[in-house]
Amino acid sequence: MGAGVGAWDEDGALGAALGQVAEELGLVLPEADGTWARLPEYGDAEGGRQVTVCPPDRKGRSFRVDLRLRGTPLASGGTADLAKAARAVAAWTGGAGLEETRARAPFIRFRPWALVHEREPFGPVELTWRVKLDRVHTAPYSRHPRAHALLAAAYAQPVLRRLKPVNSHFDLWFSTSIEEYWKTPVGYIISPYDEELYGVRHNGELIARTETPEEAVALVVAALPEGLGPAS
Repeated sequence: MGAGVGAWDEDGALGAALGQVAEELGLVLPEADGTWARLPEYGDAEGGRQVTVCPPDRKGRSFRVDLRLRGTPLASGGTADLAKAARAVAAWTGGAGLEETRARAPFIRFRPWALVHEREPFGPVELTWRVKLDRVHTAPYSRHPRAHALLAAAYAQPVLRRLKPVNSHFDLWFSTSIEEYWKTPVGYIISPYDEELYGVRHNGELIARTETPEEAVALVVAALPEGLGPAS
């Protein structure tokens, strides 16, 4: 469709256009969730599949389609063709897997970990790590390589990989709880933006500043209590 960016400012306009295109193509879409009127969301409650379609921003020409499984972002892509977006929505909410959805809507992209998770779901801690590490591929997180390098260095440490990683303004800390993670922090907090260094703090007190994320992570690991089990 050739509508300009402003055409999607009206609440419900994008959802209506997608519905019309789907009908013309003989596709069946679930009823759009009206929670965010400008961003039609489609879901399959039984299968835990969700899709959000975003209109182009002021600089772009593509509609962004985000695919999630039980709340976890697994795939996304951009296309200027609403028909292709409709095909992606219909495929994913209709039960198609990631590979089949991409076959029907080739603009959809996902990385290998998502395919592994689809076939054999990761545990909640490992899944949290995978999602956080994957953000380096998407804006605005793609503009923060230092934060990503810190996550990667921490993930490389088996003892930290068993804990739940938590971010706050790109600072990284760890918890022994999966759900109420704020109640059980353990170890130090690392900031990737501390006077152009990696700052390590405990209870607000500066422990050290390091030049590399690996050095900062090593300080955290060294200070962990012995016999620390996995987050639960």
